[in-house]
Amino acid sequence: MAESESKSQETVKNCKPEAAASEGKQLTPEELEKKKKKEEKAREKELKKLKAAQKAEAAKQAQASSAVSKTAKKKSSKRDGGEENPEDFVDPETRLGEKKKLSREMAKTFNPSAVEKSWYAWWEKSNFFVADPNSAKPPFVIVLPPPNVTGALHIGHALTAAIEDTIIRWRRMSGYNTLWVPGMDHAGIATQVVVEKKIMRERNLTRHDIGREKFVAEVWNWKNEYGGTILKQLRRLGASLDWSRECFTMDEKRSKAVTEAFVRLSNEGLIYRAPRMVHWDCVLRTAISDIEVEYTDIKERTLLNVPGYEEPVEFGLLTSFAYPLEGDLGEIVVATTRIETMLGDTAIAIHPEDKRYSHLHGKFAIHPFNGRKLPIVCDDILVDMNFGTGAVKITPAHDPNDFEVGQRHKLEFISIFTDDGNINSNAGPDFEGMPRFKARVAVTEALKEKGLYRGAKNNEMRLGICSRSNDVVEPLIKPQWFVNCKIMAKQALDAVVDEDNQKLEIIPKQYAAEWRRWLENIRDWCISRQLWWGHRIPAWYVTLSDDKQKEFGVSDDHWIVARNEEEARDLASRKFSGKKIVELSQDPDVLDTWFSSGLFPLSVLGWPDNTADFKTFYPTSVLETGHDILFFWVARMVMLGIKLGGDLPFSKVYLHPMIRDAHGRKMSKSLGNVIDPLEVINGITLDGLHKRLKEGNLDAKEFERAKEGQAKDFPDGIPECGADALRFALVSYTAQSDKINLDIQRVVGYRQWCNKLWNAIRFAMSKLGEDYTPPTKIVPHEMPFSCQWILSALNKAIARTVSSLESYDFSDAATAVYSWWQFQLCDVFIEVIKPYFTGDNPEFVSARRSAQDTLWLCLDNGLRLLHPFMPFVTEELWQRLPASGDSIKKESIVISDYPSYVESWNNDNVETEMEKVSSIVRGLRSKRALLPPKERFARREAFVLCRTNDTVEIIKSRELEISTLATLSSLKVSSDTDAAPTQWLTEVVDESITVFLEDKGTVINPEAEVERLKKKREETRKQYETLTKTMSTSGYKEKVRANVHEENTLKLGALKQELESFEENIERLIRQMEAL
Repeated sequence: MAESESKSQETVKNCKPEAAASEGKQLTPEELEKKKKKEEKAREKELKKLKAAQKAEAAKQAQASSAVSKTAKKKSSKRDGGEENPEDFVDPETRLGEKKKLSREMAKTFNPSAVEKSWYAWWEKSNFFVADPNSAKPPFVIVLPPPNVTGALHIGHALTAAIEDTIIRWRRMSGYNTLWVPGMDHAGIATQVVVEKKIMRERNLTRHDIGREKFVAEVWNWKNEYGGTILKQLRRLGASLDWSRECFTMDEKRSKAVTEAFVRLSNEGLIYRAPRMVHWDCVLRTAISDIEVEYTDIKERTLLNVPGYEEPVEFGLLTSFAYPLEGDLGEIVVATTRIETMLGDTAIAIHPEDKRYSHLHGKFAIHPFNGRKLPIVCDDILVDMNFGTGAVKITPAHDPNDFEVGQRHKLEFISIFTDDGNINSNAGPDFEGMPRFKARVAVTEALKEKGLYRGAKNNEMRLGICSRSNDVVEPLIKPQWFVNCKIMAKQALDAVVDEDNQKLEIIPKQYAAEWRRWLENIRDWCISRQLWWGHRIPAWYVTLSDDKQKEFGVSDDHWIVARNEEEARDLASRKFSGKKIVELSQDPDVLDTWFSSGLFPLSVLGWPDNTADFKTFYPTSVLETGHDILFFWVARMVMLGIKLGGDLPFSKVYLHPMIRDAHGRKMSKSLGNVIDPLEVINGITLDGLHKRLKEGNLDAKEFERAKEGQAKDFPDGIPECGADALRFALVSYTAQSDKINLDIQRVVGYRQWCNKLWNAIRFAMSKLGEDYTPPTKIVPHEMPFSCQWILSALNKAIARTVSSLESYDFSDAATAVYSWWQFQLCDVFIEVIKPYFTGDNPEFVSARRSAQDTLWLCLDNGLRLLHPFMPFVTEELWQRLPASGDSIKKESIVISDYPSYVESWNNDNVETEMEKVSSIVRGLRSKRALLPPKERFARREAFVLCRTNDTVEIIKSRELEISTLATLSSLKVSSDTDAAPTQWLTEVVDESITVFLEDKGTVINPEAEVERLKKKREETRKQYETLTKTMSTSGYKEKVRANVHEENTLKLGALKQELESFEENIERLIRQMEAL
């Protein structure tokens, strides 16, 4: 109250300056009177405000003083049918790791953040996800593709987690000893780049400034502080990983496995060191893998920004120049898109059959800048005599194709670039020290000065860019460590393509062709990287006292591969017995990240040690990942698994699609279409999306374009959807083969569907009552028709879901569950049993109990059926269901049994009858939709005209169901055409049934109705004629299977009867019109 008084005083004070302003001049009596009245009104207004505030405060205090008694009153008032207590609908606070405390009453609407709170911590603390190597259950194992330690959760990770968690939860509930292993990849280049940028930003130092040991310590510090964010985020998605086995590719056990693998492969001669052509990043100063190279298509002359260059660099030009020929033979013109590499040219290639150059066989050209003699070589593999001048400059040290020419013709290999992309001394003093792209300009100018420049023209090309540094990739020859993959690749290939003994299945099947293409054309794998962060190569270089060349690494036979320095020293002493070892130096390079990732199924289970985990869980069961790393990761795991583990690491590979935006575009920060899963789960405003853009590294134009894209796609931001809805949407999308066009509105739709589930349970709880005990046994044929039907439909849904999950058709499995819940349980069964709970009709006593039991069975089975897809909402709802009378309810739905097919529930006849009922209801609803809006929900009379008496009896026996679902006041059924009502809305349902809905003269137009029926008759006639023609063609019976012929015969008969129904109804309407 004191606060209210001070506020009102402050408001009154705030009026004074305005009054004071008028005191500067003399006021007339009239003006004084006006001023006085104005001030009185202001005071009255403030007084009223003050009184209102005081009253509110008093009420607040009174409410506080009686809070305890009121709470008690309100708690009992619900039971007494009085006012609801809002507190009853709010979940009490739950301590972290404890089982969630649920509200006394279910909230009236589904709230994802409230529902998904607390469950995961309890699941994890309860060890529901922990596998037991000593269990008698059959093992089922998945290894999570290890996300980069630098990464945050993106939509691709969410898809992986949704699919793999669906598999693992289903298998866990199906009686398997499930193990889903989480881990992180040390991500050599990505992590090193992040930390290098950090120390440059914070201390203005490079890694070279602080040295290797301190830099690696910095990376470990960063990893311990910031790394692993993504694993925490996976918990938010509900991923039921066995966190007790969490690992990191550079932890002690994984490092031991990497070293052991390298040593074993080396000892077998499968790892060797040699100079080879690699993708070189001049910014990172390391070789990079193929997957780290992104290609940009350039159509014509284009200027691009390149790291380290102030001015844009020119690409997309084919520059021609002439080489003078020895012996006054003139010149030979060649062309290149990389003019600077001519400084390392060592030959010119021509086609042996090219008559233009037949006189130059065995001759030489002269290099214009250093006088080097370049042999003219004949090569029919590389040279296309019809392209350009038919002469090709050869730079063996800087082009993959030229490298092979150099090997074929034993040419000199001259490297002209330093590791950081500058020109070295081999190119001559005029260019030495220049950055490569500045040398591009300088070489062009120098050729012009010598009169050898012959022009440039636009040229389409693909430019390789490093995805980590944005540097233009340079092909360089470097001494590197390689794995000879030929034998291992053959084994991996045969595992998939050997039809008589297929050991590895790839799903979808079309990727088996890509598997074959990769492995049949495999090259040796470069596994060394010139980085500091990673597994250091376990190889030591031995320098001997009598070596003529003592530079590091010059002698290939001086390398010793060992598990540690002590072992290396021992092996070196034996190998160089009698010689003095001056120095033993470990290779400073580290291994390719894909090498440790390729060992992941082995190393996470304890290999090379024969651990309990390895004995029980290797090989794993299935590998699920994106199709983009089929070769880079999957093939290498298979090769290394067979070689080192003695068996395939898994028997199935499921490759999920790549996610695009709703328009099919690749997700890109510059387009503003990147979707953060957590923003979908928690919701975000449009301003929030814009704010995230600002935190990125977009330039001004990209930022504006991205903002426009966000405003167009998410004008109202992204509503809170929850993890369950996101998971279900992603799994449902997997039918889209290689690409998913993700529309957030579909996720929103599944969030709304969660509300449907919520309401179904709320309805059930209100009808079951507090004292309800589920049945120990049910006998379906003794139950009402609708109960028999829903149990049979549930049975089919269970069978289809399990079958689809077993065949890795996740989309169809999700559809099966969704369809049963939405279209059969919620839309039909829950509606059709409502009369059993209305009033005290003694006829419904038995039916009511059966409906309760069936409802409980449906919800219990339905929630367990849905759980692998939507873990949070199913746990919360399942916990509210009463326990079964014949068993102790399991502690969590996570460890409950997955539903299985029950033979006694199946009833095809009942399902056929219900389809008839549904057809009639659909027909009546279609007519109801034609009524004026105000009349659509009123109960109306209906009439069903049947062609046979048998159909009449069936429909009469289902009068309750039809009347309930179609909202009818009464229903008459007859086979007498003349008994059909006149001027009612008419719909031909099928060949045997026509329905009529009462019309009170506001809708029907007989002439229009006749035309409508004639139109539908013609559509049916066309179908009839088409099918008749098909069945009359020559050899029809011989070509089609017997069951197809039988189906077509039945369909033809049905169409014929339907035509007759249309004729009868048209004639009846015409007679009615004539009688008017």
